[in-house]
Amino acid sequence: MADKIGFDVVSPERLLLSEDVDMVVIPAEEGDMGVMAGHAPVIANVRPGTIAVFSGNSVQKRYFVAGGFLEVTGERCTVLAEQATPIEDIDISATQSQIKDLSEDVSHAKDEREKEAAEADLALARAKLQAAESPAYK
Repeated sequence: MADKIGFDVVSPERLLLSEDVDMVVIPAEEGDMGVMAGHAPVIANVRPGTIAVFSGNSVQKRYFVAGGFLEVTGERCTVLAEQATPIEDIDISATQSQIKDLSEDVSHAKDEREKEAAEADLALARAKLQAAESPAYK
């Protein structure tokens, strides 16, 4: 059994990461999922949250993902993200402003459909802010 697993993070815009890692923790829909070499094959939904990429016992990289899918084989783990951003690239003040604007959009929505869309965007912006302010898996 190999010590490392190949790991890719792909967004619609680009390939963000492709390297061999010791472990990765992904925010799967059912809960955080740790993946190492030899993991059982799985396909799962990814919820908004932080991907933590480990080298040894410490986190080397973090990415915020807005959701998507993951596939694990014995040799490789691939996350196909709806949106992905390195945590260090998140602008906290811009995200806080976005949350304020989206909160206003929710309260000023003209109908239920518009309100639900604004609430979904607001939840995503809050998850992004949390990822930037409180990194998981230190």
